[in-house]
Amino acid sequence: MPEQYQVVAAVTVFLITYALIVSERIHRTVAAFASAALLVVGGIIGPEEAVGAIDFNTIGLLVGMMIIVGVTRQTGVFKYMAIRAAKVARGEPLRIIAALSLITAVLSALLDNVTTVLLIVPVTFAIADRLELNPIPFLIAEIMASNIGGTATLIGDPPNIMIGGATGLGFMDFVLNLTPVVVVVYVITLFIIKHMYKTQMVSRPELRAELEKLRERDEITDPVLLRKCLLVLSLTIIGFVLHQYVHLQSSVIALSGASLLLLLTGEDPRNPLNAVEWSVIFFFIGLFVTVGALERVGVIETMARWSLEATQGDIVKAGMLTLWISAIASAFVDNIPFVATMIPLIQDMGRLGGITDLNFLWWSLSLGACLGGNGTIIGASANVIVVGMAEKRNRPISFIGYFKVAFPLTVMSIVLCTFYLLFWYFYRPLTAIVVTLGAGILLALILRTKNE
Repeated sequence: MPEQYQVVAAVTVFLITYALIVSERIHRTVAAFASAALLVVGGIIGPEEAVGAIDFNTIGLLVGMMIIVGVTRQTGVFKYMAIRAAKVARGEPLRIIAALSLITAVLSALLDNVTTVLLIVPVTFAIADRLELNPIPFLIAEIMASNIGGTATLIGDPPNIMIGGATGLGFMDFVLNLTPVVVVVYVITLFIIKHMYKTQMVSRPELRAELEKLRERDEITDPVLLRKCLLVLSLTIIGFVLHQYVHLQSSVIALSGASLLLLLTGEDPRNPLNAVEWSVIFFFIGLFVTVGALERVGVIETMARWSLEATQGDIVKAGMLTLWISAIASAFVDNIPFVATMIPLIQDMGRLGGITDLNFLWWSLSLGACLGGNGTIIGASANVIVVGMAEKRNRPISFIGYFKVAFPLTVMSIVLCTFYLLFWYFYRPLTAIVVTLGAGILLALILRTKNE
């Protein structure tokens, strides 16, 4: 039984770390890594236990995908896609918002949302400047699309990667269970955003004509490398789809794809390895150890017992509690440390309550954490990155300005998820999709009427 001082120390270190991450006074990687070191040195968690607390499946998946995306970025294919989308939209601003948002959502599902916004946002500024339009409506739409799209798959958003690594849920599990409601949320959200900004999104015909003169093919800087990247990316995605059936972890698939791409390119590995966001990797490592210390001293089990008492062991009540707490918390704090804390909590709830099938709770956590991140500009990593890029270009996005648009849409998305999860659990998935779509249309009409 851990000593009382160990419990107090573990909780204190965790809360201080969380406060530092939220305040951003110290870089979150430094805060997480320093807290892990302090807990090990202080004897709260042993070195072997600390290593055991690290989810290496999550780490491997992140590293592998970062290498693949980093090499692919060199080909210019992402700029090609953005310019092509703008031209297909014929320079019509609202259509461009829809096209860029769709690309953002799809790429966020297949790659990850942080990488996607880094690729799409610079092109968005270029297009908005050519059309002499305010880029902020484009950016808000892309932020929301990135988090919505990332919710649909195992690899799209860090919370999903963490959930998959901890539970063994595979790529197709996320696709089959989450994509239906994600599609509904995306369509309704984009419909409302387009309606909100329709009076601002007007450009002159001559500017639209200039945009159509852009040659997107000029953005492809290395066609040979592009073919190799697309081959490897396709094989990797196929691997994700099949990994449960071939009994390979998602990290093995991602790292195998990365190693194959490095072999095919034959370039100095230092360049692709520079594409890995090592600060993100070490942030995860520090966070896993910090939460592992809470688990070791019994804090997570205590919270699990309280949750079981509050929900009376009812998995549906527990799911709804998880969904809404995750959404609200993730809107105001980074969803990664929150999910890192919730994963062992849910596992303990299952163990203590004798619940063998926890999937309902995992989907509730995923939807709440990923979609809740849309609520404010600090709710998810992709949001913070876009806001920073906008500030560098003297186009600041204010907290309140973003909040007024995004928070109601986020609440709407969680309401839709509530309908979906309840009907998915009690009835059939098809019924859940129909009910969710109907609720979404009703909510969209209500919000549209309020805006008018």
